[in-house]
Amino acid sequence: MAREIGDVVLKMEGISLSFGGVKALTNISFDVREHEIRSIIGPNGAGKSSMLNVINGVYHPQEGQVTFRGEVRRDMEPHKAAKQGIARTFQNIALFKGMSVLDNIMTGRNLKMTCNLFQHALHWGAARKEEIEHRRKVEEVIDFLEIQSIRKTPVGRLPYGLQKRVELGRALAAEPSLLLLDEPMAGMNVEEKQDMCRFILDVNDQFGTTIVLIEHDMGVVMDISDRVVVLDYGKKIGDGEPDEVKNNPDVISAYLGTSH
Repeated sequence: MAREIGDVVLKMEGISLSFGGVKALTNISFDVREHEIRSIIGPNGAGKSSMLNVINGVYHPQEGQVTFRGEVRRDMEPHKAAKQGIARTFQNIALFKGMSVLDNIMTGRNLKMTCNLFQHALHWGAARKEEIEHRRKVEEVIDFLEIQSIRKTPVGRLPYGLQKRVELGRALAAEPSLLLLDEPMAGMNVEEKQDMCRFILDVNDQFGTTIVLIEHDMGVVMDISDRVVVLDYGKKIGDGEPDEVKNNPDVISAYLGTSH
């Protein structure tokens, strides 16, 4: 069955963010619809990661508001965003290098756990039942990402592309409704990029997960995105479907370096 784009689930309105006298974002507005892949692109320093940090509560904008599923969120913190179903990966891999692939992905289940540390230490009754259920979910993620053969391998021993896949797995273990991906294909070779594209499309299609994606590879962005918003020097210079954005003169000049 074809994937259907739904109603607006995330609305960014007039977002402005400054650090001292430096403006990272200036009056940016856009929305994200249920089940879509929404890409944020722009040259280095455009404000893309800052925007993701606003969405999941790492940064609090000085102006504007964020509305998620109809609720205006003020002073959102990352753990609250996670509880509301927002998960993310990072530009720089943030995994526990000495822990196995399975244990790293298991950390993505933390917010789903209801038993306390003492109960888990005893490993009895409800805690044992809960851990079995969480491990089942983690094994499903491992199968989905086709990393069964490295499930017990310490993450630090893995090549970069596989570490990126494990980080995606940890985010998926939280069963998010909104997944924020910060340059998930940075530093990958062509084959690794193709694999990651396939997994992103499958997450979106099979799980119905809404995805907000930052990516520098324009070919990838144009191939997998439903809509694209373009930032440059903290301002929005384009917004629309891939073909529309690709032919926008402001976007072309920004990427060719002729606009400044």
